[in-house]
Amino acid sequence: MDPNLHDLLFARFLSEARNEPPDIDVDFEHERREEVIQYIYGKYGRDRSGMTATVISYRGRSAVRDVGKALGLPLDRVDAMAKRLDWWDRGTLNDGQLRECGIDPADPTVHDLINLTAQLLGFPRHLSQHTGGMVMTRGPLCELVPIENASMEDRTVIEWDKDDIETLGILKVDVLALGMLTAISKGLKLLNTTAYSWLPNLQLHTLPYEEPLTYEMMCDADTVGVFQIESRAQMSMLPRLQPRNFYDIVIEVAIVRPGPIQGNMVHPYLRRRSGMEKVVFPSEALAAVLKNTLGVPLFQEQAMRVVMVAAKFSGAEADQLRPRDGGLAQEHGARPVPRRHRQPDGRQRLHAQVRRAGL
Repeated sequence: MDPNLHDLLFARFLSEARNEPPDIDVDFEHERREEVIQYIYGKYGRDRSGMTATVISYRGRSAVRDVGKALGLPLDRVDAMAKRLDWWDRGTLNDGQLRECGIDPADPTVHDLINLTAQLLGFPRHLSQHTGGMVMTRGPLCELVPIENASMEDRTVIEWDKDDIETLGILKVDVLALGMLTAISKGLKLLNTTAYSWLPNLQLHTLPYEEPLTYEMMCDADTVGVFQIESRAQMSMLPRLQPRNFYDIVIEVAIVRPGPIQGNMVHPYLRRRSGMEKVVFPSEALAAVLKNTLGVPLFQEQAMRVVMVAAKFSGAEADQLRPRDGGLAQEHGARPVPRRHRQPDGRQRLHAQVRRAGL
């Protein structure tokens, strides 16, 4: 995606005020992710790159199994108790549940099991590999962090998790696997080698950008198996929104989420889109920010631009509003909005919409 074409806000992704490396997540075909990981090892060396660890903590079932084994209880009874636990049981079983497992609740060993299990909940159990986090350093990893060989061949794992390396400021890149990219790759290969081999060779970046027939299928909610718009909620919204271009799909994905729904922004946008409600903007300057969403702020980037235009926040200040859940808003909240950006009751309405959009 071309960030210039879609006018993406740079401060949303990288800000000097955060004083931390950018959060880099890249999706690859899930069947070829190992190729990417080995490429990183090959480019930077296993002495300067490695997989991030993740701390696995005790939950109800794992705590019951480990404590039961340590206390010498029969493994079949321990397994029965563990399977009887649900996440809401918080690692404890009542007398009725114990009897269902064939265990006497009055047994002192069982009392010890319940007490020790409750103490272990949330305690670190072991280290595992992060699903895709990789670190890269300028110097040898062994000078910064303990490292070990992974069980998989040709992999190195550091013994710290993502929170540890974030504190130290070590660069982490998430090399993620996405099954839909594999499906698309196989679909293109099928098109290029079988029935449509007479067509020009198609690649992901050469596919037609706007295909009317594709949008017709979306408007009919014919999107089973289509990434991002295959859920029942999305399929219910598609016929109402009637997407006709890529930006409409962006709005479609963004609008079916808790913020806009709870913030009562979905229906105003749909009414304006269908012509049932007049499109109004708080000011001419803010119209440039909100024109693509018909005056309703739906994205965090829009909310950041609103405070940058209306309250003269810098990009760094606007970015700090986002992750701190309004923490910085108290510091800068008294900054007046110039009169040219106001309408009758518009300031309060705009403030509420901005907060609902993610700030």
